[in-house]
Amino acid sequence: MTVQPQQATVPTVLVYEDDPGFPPQVNMPVPHPVPQLDTQPFPTAIAEAAPHPNGAGPGTEAFRYWVAADSLSRASKTWGPLVPTGTQWHPQVGRALTAHLNAGDDLNAFYDRRGLWFFRRTVTGVTVAACESNEVVQHEEGHAVLDALRPQLFNTASAETAALHEAFGDISALLSSLALESLRIAVLAETQGDLELSSRVSRMAEQLGWAIRQGHPNAVDPDCLRNLSNNFFYRDPVLLSPNEPASILSSEPHSFSRVFSGAFLKIVAGIFRQQDLQDQAGLARAAEIAGQLLVDAVVSAPVVSAYYAQVAGHMIAADQRRYGGTYGQSLRSAFIRHGILSLEAAASVTEPEVARRGAGISEATPGGGDDEGLTAVTVHGATYGVTQPLTLSAPAQERRFGIAGSDPAGGSVRPSDPEHVATSYLEDLFRRGRVHVPEEHRTDTAFTDLSPSRLKTHEITRSATGEGLALVRRCFD
Repeated sequence: MTVQPQQATVPTVLVYEDDPGFPPQVNMPVPHPVPQLDTQPFPTAIAEAAPHPNGAGPGTEAFRYWVAADSLSRASKTWGPLVPTGTQWHPQVGRALTAHLNAGDDLNAFYDRRGLWFFRRTVTGVTVAACESNEVVQHEEGHAVLDALRPQLFNTASAETAALHEAFGDISALLSSLALESLRIAVLAETQGDLELSSRVSRMAEQLGWAIRQGHPNAVDPDCLRNLSNNFFYRDPVLLSPNEPASILSSEPHSFSRVFSGAFLKIVAGIFRQQDLQDQAGLARAAEIAGQLLVDAVVSAPVVSAYYAQVAGHMIAADQRRYGGTYGQSLRSAFIRHGILSLEAAASVTEPEVARRGAGISEATPGGGDDEGLTAVTVHGATYGVTQPLTLSAPAQERRFGIAGSDPAGGSVRPSDPEHVATSYLEDLFRRGRVHVPEEHRTDTAFTDLSPSRLKTHEITRSATGEGLALVRRCFD
């Protein structure tokens, strides 16, 4: 009798595939292989000790650990093949990006250059832990990936660059979800193949959104935190209110991010419609192509006041270089529908124009100095309640394409002056109470928000030159 060798059992852990859902949990955990965190070029780590992979379920620290580990690993594997060779985390991050799973009592999570920080809070008897949602974890890792590609965006005083960071985070969650065959199959069934429709991968952070709605019903979407399935239309953010209910576009970066992330979902849907196979494999290919075009664009697009338009133009250019313009119609359609490109602008990014500009685009590389190519703008500090002149990093690199967003009344929006963009952004930060001003830098008429419950994303600190003060970002929350 021939004895068949026994196959080795692959150890597994229970995880959510995207989000716990609400109320308060509707998605069931599934077994996944034990994740590997040391994934190049984006290795990650978790500050807490790794528990034994014993199949612990929701609500336990072991389960939260493995959900976070699975999320980190999947995001690293999603972005790794798409970024240029040699890409690494920002130098301040170190070799591995470290996640802290229990950073305190809040309904929040953030990335700073020390790592990822996830909070938790009990709401109506339900403990909502941000690290228990793949979408939240992959959003925050998306910030770190973009910081590795374009560190200049971290301190740029611009609502549009900050919003692109938030959109990139949501896109990171979307693409990481679409990396799973099971979710691709589920989404195609849910949407009947129309990826533009709302689905479990377009709805970001359903459980966290539910928890926030319990105290602030209008602060987030009715069924999630943010939905990539939307029709928000571009407006110059300097003309928008600093805060609005979730149903209305504002200059607040999470709100304004929906213009770009909404266009990106339509790009994935459009590229999918162009695939030979209208199945989960075709959707995987569409997501990969869209992600590659976005990476190419953010690496090469100059940091300017009308930043969305430049990224859009460079995605069209990247398609022409990589795929011979195969997906140009899907790109132009999505950007026009969201007003990121005017009709005139979309038509102007032609193959001859891209070829003429090609050398500068192809020579673009990731990384660079934090302020490389940006323009320092100094404003009167007393206007903002601080004791000395204040330096801002304005988005004033040289434009490669003379394109802009769409004016709702017709034609193109004239991009705002970089100094106006920077000072408008600074004013909005103060209006939202997001700036920490140390006591020694405050005037007698300072109006900094002293509320300890309000996370400060920026601070006023001494300028690196030693002359005056500077606005510096602490984190993306």
